[in-house]
Amino acid sequence: MIRAFDALSLPLLRWLDAEDAHRLAIHGLKLLPPMRPQTDDAKLAMRAFGLNFPNPVGMAAGFDKNAEVPDALLKLGFGFVEVGTVTPYPQSGNPRPRLFRLERDEGVINRMGFNNDGADVVLRRLASRASRGGIVGVNVGANKDSPDRIADYVKLIETFAPVASYFTVNVSSPNTPGLRNLQQASQLDDLLARVIDARERVRETAGDTPVLLKIAPDLGLSELDDVVHVARSRRVDGMIVANTTLARPSSLRETYRAKEQGGLSGRPLLRLATRMVAETYVRAEGAFPLIGVGGIDSGGAALTRIRAGASLIQLYSPLIYKGLGLVEDIKRDLASTLLRTGRESLSEIVGADAATITAEDWPV
Repeated sequence: MIRAFDALSLPLLRWLDAEDAHRLAIHGLKLLPPMRPQTDDAKLAMRAFGLNFPNPVGMAAGFDKNAEVPDALLKLGFGFVEVGTVTPYPQSGNPRPRLFRLERDEGVINRMGFNNDGADVVLRRLASRASRGGIVGVNVGANKDSPDRIADYVKLIETFAPVASYFTVNVSSPNTPGLRNLQQASQLDDLLARVIDARERVRETAGDTPVLLKIAPDLGLSELDDVVHVARSRRVDGMIVANTTLARPSSLRETYRAKEQGGLSGRPLLRLATRMVAETYVRAEGAFPLIGVGGIDSGGAALTRIRAGASLIQLYSPLIYKGLGLVEDIKRDLASTLLRTGRESLSEIVGADAATITAEDWPV
C-alpha cells in the first residue's frame, strides 16, 4: 500500500508549493485506513535512553510539528516519531515563502521559524493518544519574542513530561534569531541545569523522561568539545546530531535556489552530518547514545551513520524525494546486512568506523 501511495502522491506533491505539499501530506496521513504495522525483524530492535525501540528509524522533528499524525507514522513503520518543534505559545513563524526544494540536489532549505499551534493544543493531542503506546518524543523550543528563553524550555518540560516518551532540547535551529547562542558553553550549562532540574521535579508524577540535546552541524570542533563536555557534566540522556546547516556546499547545482536564507537539509548534508556524528561519538566516550539525522536517503547511508556512532537515525527531507517506502527500504537493508555479516544486533556496529571517519579530510 505504501508503494502505491508513493506512486500516486509524490508527483502531485512535487508539483505543489513545498509548504502546501507538506500540509496536504499531513491531511493525507489523517485519512489513512486502519492498518497494523508490519512486525519488525527482532534484530533491528534497539535500546537507548532507557527506551525500547522496535527499529532504529524515526521521523525527525519538523514534519509533524503539531502532533497531528504520530500514530499514522508509527503504523507506516517508523520505530519512533518526534513531534515539534513546540513552543509555549502559538506562533506563525516567518513569512512565506519559507520552504524551498533543491530538486537536482535532493535538498531542502527552510526558514520556517518554529511555526506551531503552541503547547496547549499539542498537549491535548498527545494526551488523547497516550494510551496507544509507541515512542513519541517532543522537540521543544523557545518563542521568538520570549523575554526568558530558558524559562520557555523549563515550562515545556514540566508541561509535556506526562505524555512525552523523551524530550529534545532544540537550541540549533538557525531560523530563530539568537537561538544558536544557547549552544555556547556558559548558556548551555545554565539551560541544561534548569531543564534537568525541571525533569527531576516532575519525575515522581510523570516518570523518568529522557532529555536529549539537538545540535547544529556548523559547530567548530572546539565548540563541540564544549557542548559535549557540558552535556556529559549535566548528564543528558543523549544527543541528536545534527540540525540543518547554514553552509552551502560548492557542489550544489541549484545555485539560484541555494541563495535562499535558512537551514539546508537533505542529501547535501549527508557527509557533514556523518562527520559530526563521528566527532560527537568519540567525544561522548559512551556516556550517552546518539541519534543521527541529515541526508539519510538509503540503507547504505543509514548503515554508514550507525557505524559513525548513531544508535538511532531520523529522516525527513529525503522522504520528499524517495517517499515513505524509504522507511521499509532502510529497515530491509539493515536487516540484510546483519544477516550477511552474522551479527545479532545493530548495537554491535555502532561507532565501528568513528575513529576512521574523524581522521578523514573535512567534508566541504
